[in-house]
Amino acid sequence: RLCLQSLWDLVTAKEPFIKSPFFPVLFSFTAYMAFCLPYIALDFLSTRLPNLRKYKIQPQNYPTLGMMVPCIIQSVYHHVVLIFPVTFVHWYWRPMNLPVMAPELPEVLLEVAVCLLLFDFEYFLWHLLHHKVPWLYKTFHKVHHKHVSTFALTTQYSSVWELLSLGFFAAINPVLLGCHPLTEMIFFLVNIWLSVEDHSGYDLPWSTHRLVPFGLYGGAPHHDLHHLKFKSNYAPYFTHWDKLFGTFTES
Repeated sequence: RLCLQSLWDLVTAKEPFIKSPFFPVLFSFTAYMAFCLPYIALDFLSTRLPNLRKYKIQPQNYPTLGMMVPCIIQSVYHHVVLIFPVTFVHWYWRPMNLPVMAPELPEVLLEVAVCLLLFDFEYFLWHLLHHKVPWLYKTFHKVHHKHVSTFALTTQYSSVWELLSLGFFAAINPVLLGCHPLTEMIFFLVNIWLSVEDHSGYDLPWSTHRLVPFGLYGGAPHHDLHHLKFKSNYAPYFTHWDKLFGTFTES
C-alpha cells in the first residue's frame, strides 16, 4: 500500500478536478494521444531509416498525413460530442468518491488483470458477432476496417456504436469488481496503451506479446493479421478465445 500511497496522494491533491465531469474526457484523450505520438514519430522516421523499417509489420504500407488527420479529427469529435455528455450524466448520477487510502499493489495487479481478461472476452464476443452478421458489420463495424494496414491513430477510428459499446465494457468491469479509483485509472491507461499498440503496425523487441510467454498474448501481429484477413483473430489481446473457437491464425 505504501508504494502506491504517494501516487494516490498526488492524485487526490487535484480532487476538485478529478471529480469534475471534464476529467474523464481529458484523461482519456490525453492518454490516447500520448500513446499514439511515439508511433506517429516511428511512421515518419522509419520511411527514411532502414533499421526502423524492419519492425514494420506491413513495410509496404505507410500512413500519410492525409490519412492521420481525419483520424485525429474524428477522435476529437467523438470525445467532445459523445464521450463528454456520457461522462457528464455519469458525474451527475454517480459522483466519484475518493478514499483516503491507496489500494495495495497485489490487489491492483490482480484486478487490472481480471479487468483485462473480462474486456478481452466481451470484445471477442462483440467482435465475432459483428463479423458474422453482415448487417452488423456493414452498419457498425466496417468503418474500423477502412485501413487494411493499421497505424496507431486507427485505434479509435470507429463508428459511434462501436466506440460506446467498447467504452461501456471498459467502464463497467471495474465497477462490477468494486475497484479502487486508482486501480480503475491504471486499468484505463493499460487498456488504452494495449489498444494503441495492437493497431500500431509495429512488432518491436519490447512489444507486449514478446514479454508474455507461451503465445498467450497476440499483440500487434495478431491484430494486424485480423485487419489484413478479416476472418480470424477476433480477440483484441489474448489468444485463448480464438484458439477455443477455431478462429486463430498465426502471424
